[in-house]
Amino acid sequence: MIKVWVIFLAFFSSSVFAQNLAPDIANYDIAVNLDTKAKTLTASQVLTWTNTSPVSVNELQFHLYLNAFRDKKSTFMKESGGKLRNDSFKKSGYGNIYVTHLKSGRGEELLGGIKYIQPDDFNEDDRTVISVPLEKDLKAGETIMLEIGFKAKLPEVFARTGYGANDYYLIGQWFPKIGVFEQNNAGNWAWNCHQFHANSEFYADFGTYKVSITLPESLKVGATGQQVLTTRLKNGLKSVVFEANDVHDFAWTASPKFKVFEKKWKHVTLKAMMQPEHSSQYKRYFDAAEKSLAYFEKTLGAYPYSTLTMVDPPQESSGSGGMEYPTFMTCGSYWGVGKWLKMAEIVTVHEFGHQYFQGILASNEFEQSFLDEGFNQYMEGRIMDESYGSGAQLSLLGFKVGDMESSRYSYVTMDYPEMASINNPSWKYPKGVYGELTYTKTATVLKTFENLVGREKMDLVLKSYYEKWKFKHPKLSDFVETVNSVLNENYDWYFNQAFEKSYSCDYSVDTLRNDGNKSYFILEREGRFKYPVEVLIGFEDGSEEVFVWESDKSREQFDYGKRLDLVKIDPQKKNLMDLNLINNQYAVKAPETFLTKYNAKALFWLQHFVSAFLFWIG
Repeated sequence: MIKVWVIFLAFFSSSVFAQNLAPDIANYDIAVNLDTKAKTLTASQVLTWTNTSPVSVNELQFHLYLNAFRDKKSTFMKESGGKLRNDSFKKSGYGNIYVTHLKSGRGEELLGGIKYIQPDDFNEDDRTVISVPLEKDLKAGETIMLEIGFKAKLPEVFARTGYGANDYYLIGQWFPKIGVFEQNNAGNWAWNCHQFHANSEFYADFGTYKVSITLPESLKVGATGQQVLTTRLKNGLKSVVFEANDVHDFAWTASPKFKVFEKKWKHVTLKAMMQPEHSSQYKRYFDAAEKSLAYFEKTLGAYPYSTLTMVDPPQESSGSGGMEYPTFMTCGSYWGVGKWLKMAEIVTVHEFGHQYFQGILASNEFEQSFLDEGFNQYMEGRIMDESYGSGAQLSLLGFKVGDMESSRYSYVTMDYPEMASINNPSWKYPKGVYGELTYTKTATVLKTFENLVGREKMDLVLKSYYEKWKFKHPKLSDFVETVNSVLNENYDWYFNQAFEKSYSCDYSVDTLRNDGNKSYFILEREGRFKYPVEVLIGFEDGSEEVFVWESDKSREQFDYGKRLDLVKIDPQKKNLMDLNLINNQYAVKAPETFLTKYNAKALFWLQHFVSAFLFWIG
């Protein structure tokens, strides 16, 4: 006899189900069985998809992300070399997904028409995208229902998905997910359904999800949305049902070892699913999440969901950490790490920010990943530095490293900062620069723009951008248009150089000379990025002068009728994109003790190390 443990919990009254904030384009009803011995999923899926375009559709395209791990020939494996974020693919842990049944509500048997396609690189061995021709066109405004059966073999945890030791599971990008049918850059309506690349994440339309998970009774489960029903089944199994509205993805986790903590913040139920060995750090997760919720509510708008689940992966499955899905994110902490290194806080703040930039704004992470990663990195810097003060990332033995500070150092220490522009599809970045350009250069660009226009104006821009484009997939042009409209000034010159060009920025004081009662100095723009920089001039008599240099000249001499003491470019350090701050000042006398030199070098290398380490964890 079936025994119900939990009846529907305010099934349709909860705000998470009743909002209809996003268009219901792709709705999923999935029933999945997890076989813990074989590490497989067997599932049936009903997809209801609406053609919201003004043209007819004669095919559907789907992502089959798990096929990235089917062999070494997939585009993902070729590009990554089997390594991602310092995590290596286990040769014994290959995974795959294949469709076993596909029928439309119109009676069409579609399974036989499936074709693997490779729209990005024509790698015939890549099977992460399929095309499904329709027997009858789907007209504008029409809706189609598809019954889909599929099976999947989970990989051993890699690239944020799979199984780990002791029956730990992080199940992401695990079901056939329909692409986005939209206008492309040429103005034509077409499928946006890219292959799974080493650097790319995801892009999908919004809808409602109802997912029923059958698995061993001993496993504790967390997922996107809200758990609404748990049913005890035969043979030591149970069925757990989750529902979510206004989301574009669904991920879940399971483990018998989780220690689960819950807390309420306003309308949001916070859940931390912790590993026993460092479960005491759940308070740090909650603290960082609450700070983030409050900060985003004030800056952009209230969090529109009623749940937030934070997953703490085991050390041996750290490859599943530092990842975001709607209302669900994986974090990362270690036993014995004190608050001198705010690792738990950084990852939590960062992954929560994705709830807005990836979850709600939902830009195309294949084509303009920086609109999520970089904008979020910028907000992470603000929240960490303002919430945790000096040493927001690290404070040890007198050394303090701030969050925005480490983002800047990550960018300015690139070997070739002009190698590529930020605005590139994620798979087209030159090898080794995706992180710096997408995350840390973008954060530095945005912080510099904030310094240029002021925090008040920047916040007006961010709030307007969010309010106008939430649940609508904005592009870079939409953000720039928002900036120009809100500030009533054209800033194309700034964003074109920052995002469309690969320009670097480096201003310097090249020469300073006193000759009797006369003097001169030379300013030089060594990079190609033109930026209006303030210049402070200090004279020998104690007087000062400040002017703004925004000349098109790359080198210019300035003459004065009295003796100079120093010249300093950007005295308030507003321009964080400047690659070399050391050459921004030229003084007649520049005394420096050995200890000052030692401290400066030690701090630089510590910052550089911490920046690389924090980028690795997420």
